[in-house]
Amino acid sequence: MGVIDRIFTDRPFYGVPKMQATLKREYNIIIGRDHTRRLMRLMGLEAVYPKKRKNTSFPNKQHTVYPYLLTDIKAQETNHIWGADITYIKLEHGWCYLAAVIDWFSRYVVGWQLSPTLESEFCVEMMAEAIEHYDRPVISNTDQGSQFTDKEFIGLLKGNGIQISMDGRGRCMDNIFTERLWRTVKYEEVYLKSYRDIEGARNNLAAYFRFYNETRPHQALSYQTPAEAYHQNKNKKSSLKIQKLTNPNPSILLTITV
Repeated sequence: MGVIDRIFTDRPFYGVPKMQATLKREYNIIIGRDHTRRLMRLMGLEAVYPKKRKNTSFPNKQHTVYPYLLTDIKAQETNHIWGADITYIKLEHGWCYLAAVIDWFSRYVVGWQLSPTLESEFCVEMMAEAIEHYDRPVISNTDQGSQFTDKEFIGLLKGNGIQISMDGRGRCMDNIFTERLWRTVKYEEVYLKSYRDIEGARNNLAAYFRFYNETRPHQALSYQTPAEAYHQNKNKKSSLKIQKLTNPNPSILLTITV
């Protein structure tokens, strides 16, 4: 499964046949197509092109699915759009699940959580803490997985007045910034380490996310760090709001006075 995870991170457009062939050609791992399919399904991996077959992000048919709101829309400022997703993290014995939420404008990771299971609680906790510490986004974008269509997660978003957007089925590129984050985290941290248990993973990932947010420059941000881009834009927005309050339009004052 670790090899499949590495291949898929490089080539998220690979379905079962190409994954099976690559395992044989590049790693001399010979397994059947059904076995390959079962492992990819267990890991929640699905090629990025749209198709009619079952989505392996495990939707719950009883949950409401919301439309994708972000076609041709670009994040204009911090807290405009947040994207959340889940990926697998390999341990020495087994796997755990990493969820993260990223601000699309600044690439700043505003929240993350690890869990030994795919229950929705850790996603709700992650988003609640992010909102508490960083205010709230205008739009939240996720896939259609049951963790993000769960009534508690949806209730948290609606209760904070957040618009809900969900990727099209089988289209992980709709949440491109989170997909890029996973690739970065895995190649710069996860694949270089061996985590004995979930606590070891948590300690190492905490250090990595501090590095990612506060030290690692991004070319797309003119080589600023995500923290610099996030807080500078947020402070600029705050200054503009204060300026509007302390320097109201004189014509408005005149109208009120008369």
